[in-house]
Amino acid sequence: MKKMVVFCILAVLLQSGKEVRAANQISFQIELLPWEEVNILLPKYTKFTVMDVDTGKQFHVQRRAGSHHADVQPLTAEDTKIMKSIYGGKWSWKRRAIIIIHKDQWVAASMHGMPHGGGALKNNFPGHFCIHFFGSTTHRTNSMDLAHMLMIYKSAGRLDEYFWGANPYEVIEAYVTGIKQKDETISSAASLQKLKWKVVLNQIESINIRRLSLLPPEDLKSEISLDVPIEFDLFLNKIGRKTIKGIIHLVRFSQYQPWKIDSMRFFKESNIRMS
Repeated sequence: MKKMVVFCILAVLLQSGKEVRAANQISFQIELLPWEEVNILLPKYTKFTVMDVDTGKQFHVQRRAGSHHADVQPLTAEDTKIMKSIYGGKWSWKRRAIIIIHKDQWVAASMHGMPHGGGALKNNFPGHFCIHFFGSTTHRTNSMDLAHMLMIYKSAGRLDEYFWGANPYEVIEAYVTGIKQKDETISSAASLQKLKWKVVLNQIESINIRRLSLLPPEDLKSEISLDVPIEFDLFLNKIGRKTIKGIIHLVRFSQYQPWKIDSMRFFKESNIRMS
């Protein structure tokens, strides 16, 4: 019971942006380990615990396969029930920030919540699901999936570090990815203003960038304000898809500060209610 309380406290602190300090306070270090090391740490048939960062809920799994990421299955029907509750009772491809707990190590990771492929355990889970670590790739690409990567940074408490080193286009891609994944922690990290993110995200089913105009490289180095033309598809609940051509306005307070997106302008021009 004591461990569960610690886990829940950690989850709350992670959401509030106090990741590193929280880890220090409770004497746990959340490691951002590369996939090559995790592949050795968690060989096939290893059993370990998955903790969802946002809810603090945890369940047990076993790695069954996977060469570029871990293909895993919940151990029991009860573990499947807990995992499904994390996704609101419906299986989803949405990525979620998680922490892998194995013996004395806590490792930053990301999972999706969609059963697929084959499964071998008696657990009421029709297949397996994937867990990605830093450097993991999907079956179809040789690079990290952006949504998984951002969730891993979130798990490790290092989202700010990512945005400090990101160029304007990377900030835009991450911002839109956060919206698509319905993750207010990611989108708010790239936002100039604080918003009622639940109000905003509840209106949006999905979002996809169709075109992002490239500006001259010299503008990216010297400017502290940018207007980037964008065309994207916005899928709204109960309304459907609409294609929007507009501008994303970015600002930074100096050349040494991270870029931030003017969220109020972006959602106003997209006719998204913010309150």
